[in-house]
Amino acid sequence: MNKFLLSHQSIISDLGMTFLMLVIVSGIASLFYRLNLADATIILLYLLGAMVLALFIKRRVFGILFSLVSVLTFNYLFTYPRFTFHSYDRNHLATFLILFIASLLASALAAKLKESARASRQDAYSTQILLNASQQLAKAKDAKQAYYCAAMQLNKLTEAGILIYPYSQDQLKEPIVYGMLTQEMYDQNVEKVLKKGAYAGLVDFSNRVYVPIHLDDKIFGIAGIEIEKKKLGTLEENIILSILGETSMALENLESLMAKQKADMKAEKERLRFDLLRMISHDLRTPLTSIYGNAQNLLQAEDSIDPANKKQIYTDIYEDSKWLIDLVENLLAITRLDQDNLDLHFEEEIVEDVIEEAIARVDSHKREHVIEIEESEEILTARMDARLIVQVLVNLINNAIKYTPSGSHIHIQTQKKEGWVLVSVGDDGPGISDAMKEHVFEMFYTGNKAVMDSRRSLGLGLALCKSVIEAHGGTLSVKDNIPHGAVFTFSLPTGGIHNE
Repeated sequence: MNKFLLSHQSIISDLGMTFLMLVIVSGIASLFYRLNLADATIILLYLLGAMVLALFIKRRVFGILFSLVSVLTFNYLFTYPRFTFHSYDRNHLATFLILFIASLLASALAAKLKESARASRQDAYSTQILLNASQQLAKAKDAKQAYYCAAMQLNKLTEAGILIYPYSQDQLKEPIVYGMLTQEMYDQNVEKVLKKGAYAGLVDFSNRVYVPIHLDDKIFGIAGIEIEKKKLGTLEENIILSILGETSMALENLESLMAKQKADMKAEKERLRFDLLRMISHDLRTPLTSIYGNAQNLLQAEDSIDPANKKQIYTDIYEDSKWLIDLVENLLAITRLDQDNLDLHFEEEIVEDVIEEAIARVDSHKREHVIEIEESEEILTARMDARLIVQVLVNLINNAIKYTPSGSHIHIQTQKKEGWVLVSVGDDGPGISDAMKEHVFEMFYTGNKAVMDSRRSLGLGLALCKSVIEAHGGTLSVKDNIPHGAVFTFSLPTGGIHNE
């Protein structure tokens, strides 16, 4: 209905423009006639009017109409006897015929010039679309974005509804639609084009053109273009094939990039696994050797060891065992976070209770440090997996204990901010350099500081903490403590109670 109205309006517009041009030319011709200018000048004026009119009208029939009416008007207004369609001069018949033919030719030449200009603009527009498609496809970050980019550029080119069926794992996926579709989304012709594969080319079915998106014999998808009764020109077909060719290359590059990333990730996991085994075997040797030696001394010479040395041996065994337990806890937590089917047990917990449980589990060296807790005025709750958050706090507090001298202060603070609970663990030790801040959350990174008990740290603690907090949707950061020291702060989503 809308197209009928537009066509009707276009006819009226062309008719009005034809009438207006006839009035203007006849008016100027009347002025020339009063100035006693020759008939040839008036004839040229009508020829000029026919050429100008052809540049503005959409239908050539009105150019023919203008030529015919121009002859009649010239006969009626400017030949003797005037204001009649009679002519006593036989030369006028030849003049009328030449005027009519010349007007038709002038109109045709102007229309051809107009069509040529339109074609040039269309060529430039099509070339620009192809360039834009190439640039945008090069920036596509995944296959879906590449398909969408191709659909958008095809829509701009053809002004038609576009649907693209991605093809992977030997089956068609849900189509990506761009623009308005006038018929049902799916039809059996898609399967026919798919069976023909890369050799299908442009296939026209039921007012819809289907084109395979392929690179050599590899099919990436099927593109459908609704053309209705409009036929695609050769240039449009070539541009369509070029856009889809660029799409295929972009999809191939994305697949290659993803394969490379998977290979790099696999290689990185293998490297981490090797480093982990190497470092575990190296770092476990010292505490296990100590536990073995102390236990052997107690078994062989317990009665000859004085009480003070015996207590020290028990203490060493306890601390070495505790260090091993903490290491195993971290390794188990990392294994759990590395699983694809990670299932965190979120519950609403009181933050202060979790902090107290963590302090009870920290290294025995906490007796040599002053641990202070600054709680919020309100009872803070957060959604968390309490066991993992306790492990985070234990790692952060133990980290502060190991890297600060005896007598240092460890300050734990909680506060609520914009729907998050912030927990900070700070110390007044030597702090962390800016260069080290960039790496402290990397697995196996230990910096260049010595640990308080002289053992090498595996560097799992802070990497584990960051993974746990990010799995909760929060963030973990480190900054300088003023005047000296370091502060680690992590965020957790607030719970539902005591939040009003």
